[in-house]
Amino acid sequence: MSNLDQKINQYFEGLVVRKDLVKEVKGNAIVPSYVLEYLLGQYCATNDEASIQTGIETVKEILRRHYVHRNEAGLIRSNIKEKGRYKVIDIISVTLNDKADVYEATFANLGIKKVLVDSSIVKAHPKLLVSGVWSIADIEYEFVENNKACPWLLSSLKPIQLSDFNFDNYLEARQHFSTDEWINLLIQSVGFNPDFLSRRTKLTQLIRLIPFCERNYNLIELGPKGTGKSHIYSEFSPHGILISGGEVTVPKLFVNNATGKIGLVGYWDVVAFDEFAGKQKRVEKALVDIMKNYMANKSFSRGIETLGAESSLVFVGNTQHTVPYMLKHSDLFTNLPQKFYDSAFLDRIHFYIPGWEMDIIRGEMFSSGYGFVVDYLAEILRFLRSHDYSDRYQKYFSLTSDISARDRDSIHKTFSGLMKLIFPCGEATSEEMEKILQFAIEGRKRVKDQLIRMDSTYPAVHFAYLNQSGNSQDVVTLEEQEYPQYYNKIIPTENLDSTITLPPDFNSHNNLKEQTITINENQKGITFDRLFGPYIQKVNQLTIIEPNLKNSHQIDNFIEFLETVIKFKSEEEEILIHLITTDDEFQVKPQHEALNNIAKSCSTVGIDLTWEVDSAKIQDDSCQIITAHGWQIILSRGLNLFQQHDKNNIFSFSNRLQQLRLCKACQITCKRKFVDH
Repeated sequence: MSNLDQKINQYFEGLVVRKDLVKEVKGNAIVPSYVLEYLLGQYCATNDEASIQTGIETVKEILRRHYVHRNEAGLIRSNIKEKGRYKVIDIISVTLNDKADVYEATFANLGIKKVLVDSSIVKAHPKLLVSGVWSIADIEYEFVENNKACPWLLSSLKPIQLSDFNFDNYLEARQHFSTDEWINLLIQSVGFNPDFLSRRTKLTQLIRLIPFCERNYNLIELGPKGTGKSHIYSEFSPHGILISGGEVTVPKLFVNNATGKIGLVGYWDVVAFDEFAGKQKRVEKALVDIMKNYMANKSFSRGIETLGAESSLVFVGNTQHTVPYMLKHSDLFTNLPQKFYDSAFLDRIHFYIPGWEMDIIRGEMFSSGYGFVVDYLAEILRFLRSHDYSDRYQKYFSLTSDISARDRDSIHKTFSGLMKLIFPCGEATSEEMEKILQFAIEGRKRVKDQLIRMDSTYPAVHFAYLNQSGNSQDVVTLEEQEYPQYYNKIIPTENLDSTITLPPDFNSHNNLKEQTITINENQKGITFDRLFGPYIQKVNQLTIIEPNLKNSHQIDNFIEFLETVIKFKSEEEEILIHLITTDDEFQVKPQHEALNNIAKSCSTVGIDLTWEVDSAKIQDDSCQIITAHGWQIILSRGLNLFQQHDKNNIFSFSNRLQQLRLCKACQITCKRKFVDH
């Protein structure tokens, strides 16, 4: 186990499970992850491998004997008849038969209806009256002569969720983890390997959890297919429900005026709408109107009566176009159904998750480490819904007066949610709070900026905050940085892939300017050609000090830099490049062989590449590129600018085009330097 996994087992013994076990036990059982993890938590919540293997077999046996497959329903019904009593795992819903004055249950997979249910069970678990709930139930069979009487009887029922937890123990254990360790624990708990995610992407994943710990939180995520937008809402918690297809009626969601039956928002902590995008979807205007009132005021009407609810609403859908296309031709809400493409409705959204920043889910991105049993974490988050952390930043920062009350409320709810997730004790440093505050502001700014594009009656808003010194700090979105010519409605140019302003005359090095380029995490549109091309064009000698040429991706980055050199050198000229690096202490021979092979290839394209290992000439992890005509380029992360991408996928354009890759946060400084040759 990793050090983090050992720590997780030490402080949360019996409350965590190895996440790769879910796939191992699932087989052909079509059940949510929280159902499987509930069972794994009973038998495999340990780090002892022998106990885990025994537990896996026990869980498999429970699923084999008690999980109801639709195609085996007849056999199980026969078993119940022969034994008189049998335990099953199924989706169970309950309705009131007012003519007979009894509650009757329906077992979705078992295929039986009108099973008598005691009223005490319904009172203990009212969600049964709204929709199906995964449960472990004991069913009895007793034949009677009366043809109208049902032979089935529900004797006991237990929804699959945690029955009890100690919040104080949770807070105490949190103190033993650093911020990064705790974030990684949460990421592993939702099933992802944190090693494949950047810090910004991890925060985005955590935003998806805020609806579970923050009441009446309205969230939207639009992006490409396959990024796991709906995974959390269908698999993560027994307190959330995912509505497939994105279409729902007023009676189902809010209230049926004819029967007085309360809808989904009255029973679930989170109601998520899958496949929400699509211009052709049919939507009732009455639904949009009542949703607007609920999202703003946390209430809805039933005739003359006004009812309140705490359910958070989540809208997830696929985009049909790239971000620059949407910004050039319309806005980031362009794919929504026409009835929901309403500025008043969208103004109620607290945070817009930019789904295009999330990688397509690949097999290696799933975690094999330890994480919380999801129903334990789900209960913790539900408990935190009663807390409010929105004012914790105010002893260090304040929002500018330009930010409206609705914008301020959105920022506060997002900040509060992230604080509950990352700092449940409520204490964090000013630097940590500032990062959370910036992220919360950015998510609301993305919504408001699109509303301004859609509706000219919305005034422009300056999204910024003040620190303790009274200095104003502006917040911008990545889209604004990457595509300013479209984001701010500037006349379009042909270049879509960078915010870096290129010098007007590449042929004259005297026209180049000193500058510091800041690249933000998850930013796209960055290429070596645009970064370095103007400074190395027609140069005849380069010195490169790059301390990190050890892993395969670092070697790949160096080769891609050499490709840029080839593009910007004259075909008839030759260039001398001298590389200074350090040894890979574990793989010295393969590293040297790789550098020698690169040097051989360079000789065929007019580059004389020499290299040496000299730690004395290397001061830190930054990379320096020094040109013969007096320019020094310093890269804080070295040439390792890009995040991990799927190099094994030959159909992925990010393997071929750097501007499509997500970047790491770094700075690049270009300054004049006298070089004595």
